[in-house]
Amino acid sequence: MPDFDIEDEVNGVVAGVDEAGRGPWVGPVVAGCAVFLNRGVDERLLKELNDSKKLSKKKREMLYELLQSEAEKGNMKIGIGEASAKEIDEVNILNASFLAMRRAIQAAGAVPNLVLVDGNRLPKTPQYPARAVIKGDAKSYSISAASILAKVYRDRLMEKMALKYPHYGFEKNAGYGTKAHIEGLKKYGVTPEHRRSYAPIKAFLSEDICA
Repeated sequence: MPDFDIEDEVNGVVAGVDEAGRGPWVGPVVAGCAVFLNRGVDERLLKELNDSKKLSKKKREMLYELLQSEAEKGNMKIGIGEASAKEIDEVNILNASFLAMRRAIQAAGAVPNLVLVDGNRLPKTPQYPARAVIKGDAKSYSISAASILAKVYRDRLMEKMALKYPHYGFEKNAGYGTKAHIEGLKKYGVTPEHRRSYAPIKAFLSEDICA
């Protein structure tokens, strides 16, 4: 379970960042940023926060609303950043993830003394002092909160995208390469939101050209 141990090593403002949506074939990659300005937050947050993938959708939604509430109270700073499918195609998914993280930090209005990044990679020229934390969303409250923000925001975004493109199952698969998604591609083709640099989408585009 996460705690504040890593944050407590730093004398200053610590921002946690995490992304959602590196694997899907469609839509943006989304990053969340979370800064705990004090520890007097709703006790449910500290009790329930964890790696977003280990939580039910209902619990993620509850935590997302709590994070929004704590930000409104001034106990936290939170932000969301996106990098579009076009940007992913232009700079690759890793760099697009870092771009989304920078935008999330800016959206939070944070000037951190240290950024905790989930995973084992850091941008080559970090905007702020940064530390990579493997499985950070299960170790740090700040990263865990950021993972919830990114995951819930992106899931909601994909549900909206499903209304515009209803034949791919985005509301259920969030853009991953499920059977429903593949059937949609076969029948209706590639949408403007698909990541054309991804091998499966490249394959569908080449089939369309050859057809």
